[in-house]
Amino acid sequence: MSKEIIIDPITRLEGHGKIAIILDDKGDCVRAFFQVPELRGFEKFAEGRHAEDMPQITSRICGVCPTAHHMASVKALDDLYKVDPPRSAKKIRELFYNLFMLEDHALHVYILGGPDFIVGPDAPKEERNVIGVIKKVGQEVGLKVIGMRKSIRQMMERIGGKTIHPVLGVPGGISKPLNEEIVKELRILGDQAVEFAQFTLKVFKDIVLSNKKYLDLITSEAYTHRTYYMGLVDSKNRVNFYDGMLRVVDPNGKEFAKFDVHNYLDYIAEHVEPWSYMTFPYLKKIGWKGLVDGEQSGIYSVAPLARLNSADGMATPLAQEAYEEMFDKLGKPAHQTLAMHWARVIEMLYAAERIRELANDPEILDQNVRNIPTAKPSVGIGVVEAPRGTLIHHYETDERGVVKRANLLVATQHNVGRISMSVDKAARSLIKGGVVNEGLLNMVEMAFRAYDPCNACGTHTLPGSLPVPIYIYNTSGELLKIIR
Repeated sequence: MSKEIIIDPITRLEGHGKIAIILDDKGDCVRAFFQVPELRGFEKFAEGRHAEDMPQITSRICGVCPTAHHMASVKALDDLYKVDPPRSAKKIRELFYNLFMLEDHALHVYILGGPDFIVGPDAPKEERNVIGVIKKVGQEVGLKVIGMRKSIRQMMERIGGKTIHPVLGVPGGISKPLNEEIVKELRILGDQAVEFAQFTLKVFKDIVLSNKKYLDLITSEAYTHRTYYMGLVDSKNRVNFYDGMLRVVDPNGKEFAKFDVHNYLDYIAEHVEPWSYMTFPYLKKIGWKGLVDGEQSGIYSVAPLARLNSADGMATPLAQEAYEEMFDKLGKPAHQTLAMHWARVIEMLYAAERIRELANDPEILDQNVRNIPTAKPSVGIGVVEAPRGTLIHHYETDERGVVKRANLLVATQHNVGRISMSVDKAARSLIKGGVVNEGLLNMVEMAFRAYDPCNACGTHTLPGSLPVPIYIYNTSGELLKIIR
């Protein structure tokens, strides 16, 4: 008789979810499901609201990455009102955004994902947390991480008004210019940020990459998928978090598509599975072929590893050096899911270098930081690279700027097909003969945790309960009964 193992709730991620693991009579895993049992409603919240409210409404989706929604929303408003912000405003926005990216990546490297590869994937669960990380790397390192994140967040509050729910962006620019005092402090912080990112890369090399057991885990087949990859790139096909064209490469690294975000519906469609409230985006030109990888499958990935795979390089020198080192080791494109952590550290270095570059750009002291919109609104689309991958905001309004329809296509949605495959493959590879323990189950969770998923962004439930149907399958995957 088959047996089911439920991991509920899954841990160290944003939002809620569970994993259902199905074992056959021999105790081998025959299927594992990554389930998100909530219904997102933010597009509906937006209807009837003034478009100018959207940067504040959408930043409430998630307390971990509100800046990503704020910035994507503000860029959608620029487009909606057909207004181009001054160069100074664009540079300040990008500087602010890179502060956020560095701080958010540090959160995952040291606190959410860190326990798996710094403390160890099969360490006792009471040690797989930030306290365990500090014990492993030392109190001095822990204080350094906490201090750097605190400094970044304080600077974000000074520039953006709030850390968690910024009020920086407005249609056509930003709400206030920078003064010389802040810029002077930013330049100091930029140097500190680069030093911190270099230090993090060294910690990663010393603790993770020098550990053959973990390196073997990174490169193992249990955590490998050959999929397509997508990310924003600049005019030279280098990674850019704030702006650019969307570039997709195939599993061999060849460019499959490169397009402006306004054309995203020509390239991306969404599929629905009955066991999850998160939609499954796929490449429209290939089609939905199920949860399989390879060139014939339309499943693709976003997030740090996908950004590096879809780009030809990094736009800053230290990050470029680290980029080359990773791909020399793993090959390009790198299909190893756990290499997402390595890519995330490289992106920390890029963000820090970009902060330093922009802080030393005299143009950010220009006091002209907004062009007032005058055009009649209709449709606005904005895109940024959130820490977890590509984030698209799409608004349609009436002539007064009241939202009639909104579509938010978030990073974890883009990734959910690959995440589902990763969880299933890890469970099948690791759970054999009925041998199941805390360490093995955590290694199954590691398959989703590498993506740093935000189910809060991907789904949301309205107040109250939902009539979630229960689908009962046998071990052959046949649907036996639906309970409503």
